[in-house]
Amino acid sequence: MVQEKNFWLTTAEMPCIEPHPLPERVDVAILGAGFTGLSAARTLAKRGARVAVLESRTLGWGASSRNGGMVLTGLKLGATDLLSRYGKEPTQRMFSASLEAISTVEKIVAEEKIDCAFSRCGHLEVANKPGHFDSFQQSAEVMARELGHNVRIVPRSELSTEIGSKHYFGGLVDALSAGVNPARYVAGLGAASIRAGAEIHEQTHVDSIEAGANAGNSGWKVSTSRGALWARDVLVATSGYTSGTTPSLRRRIIPIGSYIIVTEVLPEALATEASPRNRMIYNSLYFTHYYRLTPDHRMLFGGRAAFFPENENTIRESQEILRRDMIEIFPQLRETKIEYVWGGTLDFAFDMMPHAGKMDGLYYSVGYAGHGVAMATLLGQRIAERIVSGDTAPEANPFSEIPFKGAPLGLYRRNPWFLPLAGMWFRFLDLIS
Repeated sequence: MVQEKNFWLTTAEMPCIEPHPLPERVDVAILGAGFTGLSAARTLAKRGARVAVLESRTLGWGASSRNGGMVLTGLKLGATDLLSRYGKEPTQRMFSASLEAISTVEKIVAEEKIDCAFSRCGHLEVANKPGHFDSFQQSAEVMARELGHNVRIVPRSELSTEIGSKHYFGGLVDALSAGVNPARYVAGLGAASIRAGAEIHEQTHVDSIEAGANAGNSGWKVSTSRGALWARDVLVATSGYTSGTTPSLRRRIIPIGSYIIVTEVLPEALATEASPRNRMIYNSLYFTHYYRLTPDHRMLFGGRAAFFPENENTIRESQEILRRDMIEIFPQLRETKIEYVWGGTLDFAFDMMPHAGKMDGLYYSVGYAGHGVAMATLLGQRIAERIVSGDTAPEANPFSEIPFKGAPLGLYRRNPWFLPLAGMWFRFLDLIS
């Protein structure tokens, strides 16, 4: 019997947070208790700020516990596209930030003694078509020449050393990427935030944010389902679950569903055959698949089986789609049972880039496009440091300077009505690429 349940949460124990009254005033109110919000809360509290994290569900409930646990180098856009769009120096800063983001996760895990199976196992990108493999070779040359970052090209004849599948035309290995149990990591990050002095308020939905003075100081009145508080600054860290509470931000974020199945524990020989080096693996399509072994040697297999955010129907449909795709790639798993299936909602900006800065007087950090484990941790920390110091230099946060646009002609205001069209468009791009 397949459980419609997040496997990662069965392995983790979230901090016990007793309900307590909201404070009347804080230095910073943070919306969302995921990687971004908790990383920011930990940093702010360590610097002496009074912080209240307001979470409409429970700690780590959203994408922070629902993802594949891949801590990846780079960004959603490749190096060639980044250089073409932004130029060399901004691209170097952004790519460097992606590497620093992984080190930031690694450092926090070590400092806070978080038991989350963090491992620098590297990632493998596999080519679905010969032309995609050619682009891997070009990308590797560009990264080495322009960014000083070296990756390894794996021709099809040697791909069996990396993956037990004949489905692909070669691969690209980046040894600096890592894997993690995301639920244990977000639980540990939450516990670290609390130890630092941050307050976390679960089941607290923010209804409105209005400018308002307090004792002569400018700031914000934050009205919630459990009462109101005043904050000098507000950080919106809601990613794919961004709501109408912050309409300007919601218009710039596309919530896209991502779905995952997890098998029963594989025999050791089968696990080693499927993934000999235990990499984080994803393919070269827009309608991507991503997969890995869990620490206890299950196959975790995910992808954009449906573009819509998760609900009962999309989760059940995705189970069948993902199982079919998994068997196509790994025929040796045909008799393997699926034990878990779940979905989550990612946040994509229209330019597929992360964005962190200030809008309408509110701080924000969103748009991770599948790179959120590392990037959300780093940018939560960077925005917190900006709140404390006022530093707006691009060296501190290279994602604060790039344009953050919404849909063309203002065609998107509330519901993402265009998701079926986007799905069709990406399938078309995969067909012609």
